[in-house]
Amino acid sequence: MRDDRDHVVLSEPDQFKALGHPLRHRVVLALRQRPATLGQLATALAVTKGTVAYHVKVLEQAGFVRVAHIRRVRGGVEQYYEPTSERLRIGTDAPVGGDFLVRAALGEMLPADEAAPDVTILRHVRLTVAQARALAAGMEQFAHSEQVPDEQGGRPYGLLLSLYRADIPDLPDDPAD
Repeated sequence: MRDDRDHVVLSEPDQFKALGHPLRHRVVLALRQRPATLGQLATALAVTKGTVAYHVKVLEQAGFVRVAHIRRVRGGVEQYYEPTSERLRIGTDAPVGGDFLVRAALGEMLPADEAAPDVTILRHVRLTVAQARALAAGMEQFAHSEQVPDEQGGRPYGLLLSLYRADIPDLPDDPAD
């Protein structure tokens, strides 16, 4: 399902199944750089071309990748694949939530590197629903803005922004106060 901001909205179990395999997730990440052939993907991912072909077919059937263009080579044809959208968004009616994206982020995290920043912060705050909506809107605007550059030749980093309801118990009032 598409919306008007070039997102694929994830809501069907088959979509999550297709993206749930770590190699398919990596294929989508690689194709965000530029369209690529099965051979180019196999080289980048260090797997066989047949393995990549199978996983690309699953992604294509689920609506995540498509043939961008073809090129004639030595009497044959090479297909270049690209993502069907710039972004994926989890639908409000989806069978999973943000935990799906957290697991995906954990799967792509590399060990800390002394030369590169690696910051993870967990902070709990108390907000009204209106404040939470405003914060979520600001996070979304930041994530999709020009403030987050995508430099050609830069090192890949993940940016995981999450606002979620936390299961933190409320202590009763302290009679000493």
